[in-house]
Amino acid sequence: MSSNVVSTGPRIIIRRAQLDYPLVRDQSSIKSAVFGALGFRTGPRIDKKAVHAVNGLSLTINRGERVGLIGHNGAGKSTLLRTIAGIYPLTDGSIEVTGRMQGLFDLGTGFESEATGRENIMFRGLSIGFSPRQIRERAEEIIAFADLGEFIDLPMRTYSAGMYVRLGFAVSTYLEGDILLVDEVFGAGDANFQERAIRRMNDLIDRAGILMLVGHDLALMCSVCTRLVWLSGGQMVLDGDPREVAEVYIRSMRAA
Repeated sequence: MSSNVVSTGPRIIIRRAQLDYPLVRDQSSIKSAVFGALGFRTGPRIDKKAVHAVNGLSLTINRGERVGLIGHNGAGKSTLLRTIAGIYPLTDGSIEVTGRMQGLFDLGTGFESEATGRENIMFRGLSIGFSPRQIRERAEEIIAFADLGEFIDLPMRTYSAGMYVRLGFAVSTYLEGDILLVDEVFGAGDANFQERAIRRMNDLIDRAGILMLVGHDLALMCSVCTRLVWLSGGQMVLDGDPREVAEVYIRSMRAA
């Protein structure tokens, strides 16, 4: 992934992006032979050499946009987000990113289960490129937003999934970059957290950032996003007004 710093604000430009996962099945393997001898089928022979997780996709996202990625499981939403973040390398095409990214994918990334929540704020901040001084300046705001009470000074192995979400979101958004990439974090939080998280993301966008959000809750996506992109098979099906795209998507799912 290359970076372009000419633009006056955060921007993402995706040009004919291609990401292929190779498929390998050895029909003569010992495992296949054993299953065959026991009368179990190991599945049909796969002639395809690769799965096109992102398939010739082009997309431009500009400063101030909140873009939601929707589609069925396996449509390429999370893969695209991680490709933009530079986690997965492209097979072909290009992605140009202007601005510093913050990704909220795996809520355990940068967290130590035996360390306290307070200690993990420092660990997580350091892992995403902030200085100790920058983290200390925001630590109390992060703790207040996460609202974990006495658990902030307990080891994170004692936390529930929702508590991980709250602390991970607080760190990733209070130590903010220009571009926030969020993958399915709202499902684990309660209604109060979701409301505060939406307000927080709106504050980020008001300060001229970009949000890219993957989710399945269409009502939430429509309330948060200014634009929905429907993906299927790693390709774009529709891109436009959230409610219009959601309506077409729902009709398609019902027809299917």
